[in-house]
Amino acid sequence: MRILVVEDDVNLNRQLVEALQEAGYVVDKAFDGEEGHFLGETEPYDAVILDIGLPELDGITVLEKWRAAGRVMPVLLLTARDRWSDKVAGIDAGADDYVAKPFHLEEVLARIRALIRRAAGHASSEITCGPVRLDTKSSKASVDGKALKLTSHEYRLLSYLMHHMGEVVSRTELVEHLYDQDFDRDSNTIEVFVGRLRKKIGIDMIETVRGLGYRIQAPQEAK
Repeated sequence: MRILVVEDDVNLNRQLVEALQEAGYVVDKAFDGEEGHFLGETEPYDAVILDIGLPELDGITVLEKWRAAGRVMPVLLLTARDRWSDKVAGIDAGADDYVAKPFHLEEVLARIRALIRRAAGHASSEITCGPVRLDTKSSKASVDGKALKLTSHEYRLLSYLMHHMGEVVSRTELVEHLYDQDFDRDSNTIEVFVGRLRKKIGIDMIETVRGLGYRIQAPQEAK
């Protein structure tokens, strides 16, 4: 899962990025509204953390521009403002949730998890596909109750496929959502990670849809 953090406070930006990376996310960052708007308009993100009080372009304006352009990724607003009117303005501009500063990083992580799973149509923090269970809270996975030992890339791949369970996900989409903007992207590496993941799961659940990509579904539903 790939997240964009748009926050002009250097220390807070760093703290958010580090916390998200430790939780298993791929993270891009921006420090002003113009840079954040450009990234959010040109790169695919599973969620965005957006400060309201940004230089160049304020967060509300950035969000309005994204929504006007048809960008639908979940957005969590950060605000130091206590006025209820600012929160209402953010929600009306298209924000999915907000958190007021100061905040605990764990609260932000929990809200991001909730936004991502709701956007994918999942209500619980645990996503189950046949015998495979993904715990988005702990960033761990298991098969028939036995923990899977996954690398960070393998976990991200499994997480993305399970969040989009039953859907065909292209190699290009996987590359865009598993690597940050500075990574030397190569779709061939996806095939390697899929192969490793199949071996570790030990069950035929990840289907290769020729010419289109991959799909994960419970064994009895596999075609």
